Amino acid sequence: MIHTMDTSNSRSFRETLSDIREDLDRYVLLNPGRHWLTTLLVTGGIWVTMQYRLSRWVHYRCHLPILRQVLKVVCFLTQKLAETLWSVELPNRAQVGKGLLLAHPNGIVIHVDAKIGDYCNIGQQVTIGIGGRQGKQGTPYIGDRVFIGPGAKLFGPITIGSHVAIGANAVVTKDIPDNAVAVGIPAKVISFDGSGDFIKVRNN
Repeated sequence: MIHTMDTSNSRSFRETLSDIREDLDRYVLLNPGRHWLTTLLVTGGIWVTMQYRLSRWVHYRCHLPILRQVLKVVCFLTQKLAETLWSVELPNRAQVGKGLLLAHPNGIVIHVDAKIGDYCNIGQQVTIGIGGRQGKQGTPYIGDRVFIGPGAKLFGPITIGSHVAIGANAVVTKDIPDNAVAVGIPAKVISFDGSGDFIKVRNN
């Protein structure tokens, strides 16, 4: 499996802004007739991801004591606002690659230790959480360009390959290889048609 996600915590402010631009572009592609500024102002998903990325930068890279404390308070309040408006939990210590698309961000819960690659789609009511027992607990590692359908649940120290499509309401507790399509409870691979039909990225 090939994962290009930058799993470091040291994203500069310029890199953070670049990630936000990649996030925004995913929404612009969904609404080609709408100006990007309108998309930025009215789309809940981009607000959630912006809050996450700026909060992550403050947590790991802002070291000026007074500014850091002020920004941490602002980030805390905006995170609570996102949780109130959309019931989304996207903690700043989770590792999420660029180009994240939350078309309908309601009810999404992502564990603090989760790792998610570039250009992924996460549907409403998705949970990416901890699972396992007796010293084998962990959280999912998700590759690039993965489509996770509404209501899907992913638990435990599993690896989801790149270009994977996971169906609505699927429950995933085992590894899924690259290019697989998995559906059901528990999730089973039904084809290797991948996620290409669901992941729209510019110039690809």
